[in-house]
Formats: sequence, structure tokens, C-alpha cells
Amino acid sequence: MVTVLSPRPDLWTLDPGVLHLNHGSYGAVPRRTQEVMAGLRTEMDANPMVWFRTVADRLTTSRLALASFLETDPAGFALVPNASAGVTVALATLPIPAGSRIVLTDHTYGAVRYAAERFARAHQAEIAIVHIPLEADDETVVSLISERLDNASVLIVDQITSGTAKVLPVEALVEAAHAHGVPIVIDGAHAPALIDAPAPAGADFWTGNFHKWPAAPRATAGLVVAEQWRTATMPLIVSWSEYDERMPERFDMQGTYDYVPWIAAPESLKVLAELDWPTRRPQLTALVEEGARILAKSLGTGVAEVVHPPTTMRLVELPSSVDLSGGDALKMRISRELKAEITFTGFEERKFIRLSAHAYNSLAEYQKLSEGLRTVLG
Repeated sequence: MVTVLSPRPDLWTLDPGVLHLNHGSYGAVPRRTQEVMAGLRTEMDANPMVWFRTVADRLTTSRLALASFLETDPAGFALVPNASAGVTVALATLPIPAGSRIVLTDHTYGAVRYAAERFARAHQAEIAIVHIPLEADDETVVSLISERLDNASVLIVDQITSGTAKVLPVEALVEAAHAHGVPIVIDGAHAPALIDAPAPAGADFWTGNFHKWPAAPRATAGLVVAEQWRTATMPLIVSWSEYDERMPERFDMQGTYDYVPWIAAPESLKVLAELDWPTRRPQLTALVEEGARILAKSLGTGVAEVVHPPTTMRLVELPSSVDLSGGDALKMRISRELKAEITFTGFEERKFIRLSAHAYNSLAEYQKLSEGLRTVLG
């Protein structure tokens, strides 16, 4: 018999008068984790000297817990503020010869593409963008990318694409990149808690956010570095820890950085465990699939077939008549008039609403959104 788990909005402090259907952007921090953070901040401000003298041990404890959650080697796991920072660290570590290519796909997250462009300019390298059709299967994805790896210095790929909610075959891409002698950087921003053991063996660099599906405090992310690159991998901020010979520890202490989110993050993992996450995750997948179908039917469109079962994001196609040229204004109008938080995205000439689901969501929320959108979109 399948156990059906009820929504648990009580575990969050989200405004109950708002439809929170965009967890994939900024996440949402559980009440208990917020309380842990508040206690830590009180302790820090009661005696900052003691706090900064003792914070390193707490960071080690947290870092080991987060590495265990990812099922990755703790000796190669460092804490970073977000996945974009992790990709930037990787690009700062890897050799990028003049005239070589940094290979991306046209699904690459904007900030990551900007980072690649910055390093390409600095090294007199080129950017190569591989077009991946929205509905391309894994074999096609690997083939299209492999064709562009000649003279490449690095391949950067998403594990779950942010704008298009597409799962890419990163294990096969690791093999393909290494067959061409090319290091690979995996942007796993959405992967933690959606994909078990998300950092594939053999990847040169993998980075992912804990503030999304694990619901940890924002500015909490991880960077997994292959053994061959650990000695050369340095944090973006030069601080006292720069001269620590050990790879993870040199990322821990960045001067007067706010370490509270990193230390509190394991509390959110405990909340996931108490939510019975292995049972709940597939039910959230089913929830967002049904919610997307309801919304697509209301809009007279369809749901893009671009995702694999583990993910809890879906793309609902918008009518061609909808104008997204002022996308932020439309999102603000929906937020104001419908009390709903959603996001728009697009690929090629197609326009979408990207829906998310987490443990605080219910099917009634997607139904309510579908009823209201008919009015707002005309």
C-alpha cells in the first residue's frame, strides 16, 4: 500500500495567503532552521570574540554533515555561497589556454555563462554554445556536445537546467569529456535532495545549492573537487585560510563572513528526514505533474516533456499571445492581484511558467492559480 503524505505548511513560516509555487528560485527555510539561526546570531552578538574563535569547529561539523548528505568524499567537499561561486572557483582553477574553447549549452544558467565569458576574455579563449533541443534524449545530448569538444579547455553543463527544468545525462557527459581529455564542471544547482548522490564519480568539479530543495538557509552551497585539482583549488576571497594546506578547510574561514547559514544548514536536513523525504519526493513529482496538467488545460496549452521523474519542476507552455517582454511587470501583477509567486522562462521562441513543488504545497494551490491566471492573461 502506498503511503500518501499530507502537505506540511506548518513547518514553514510562509505567508498562508500567498501561493508559493516557485521554490526552485530562492527556496524557503523551515521554521526550526530559522530558530536555530536566530539562536546562533544571538550567541554571536553576545560575544563576537568567542564566536570567531570557535566557529571553525562548528563549520567542520556542518561541512561533514552536508558532505554525507551528498554521499561524497568529505576531503574534496568545500562550502561556498552558491553554485555560481562554485563554478567561478572551478574556472579560476582550470588551465584555459589562449585560443581554446569553453563549451556551454544554450540551457546554461545566465550567471554561469557570464562567468565563462569573463574567463574567456581574460585568457583569450572562445565560448562555444551547443544547441540542445528542448526534448532531446540523452543520446542526442551527449552526441551534440561531444561534437564540440575539439580544442576545448573545459565543458560546463547543468545537471538540472534552471530555465528549462531538463535533466542532463551528466555521468555520460563525464565519460565523453574525459574521452576528449577535457575537464568537466557540473552545475548541480537544483540537484541536492532531488538526485541521490548527485556528484558523479569522475567529475572534475561539481557544485550545488542547499537552499533550494534541501530548504537550507540561503547562501549555502557545496563544491566537490576531484582529487587531482584539490591542491590548486583556492577560495575566491583571499583570507587567513588561504594558507591552509588542506583543501576543504581553506574554504571555511573567510574573515568576518556570516557563517550562521552554513552552521544551521544541517537542521534543514533533519526536517527533510522527518518529512520522510524518500517517500515524499516522488509524491511531490506527481503533485507538480498534476498541477502542471491542470494549469495547461486551463490555458489551453501543454506541459513540456523535458524532465525525468526525480525532479519537482515542470514547464507549462504559455499561449503565444502572452507578451513576456515585460516579464517582471507581469510577475509583479500576478503577485499583487493573485497573491501567487511564480516565474516565467523561455527557450527559443517558446514561453513557459516554471512550476515547483515542495512539502508545503497542495493541489488546491495549483487549481487556484489556474483559475486566476485565466483572468490576468486574458
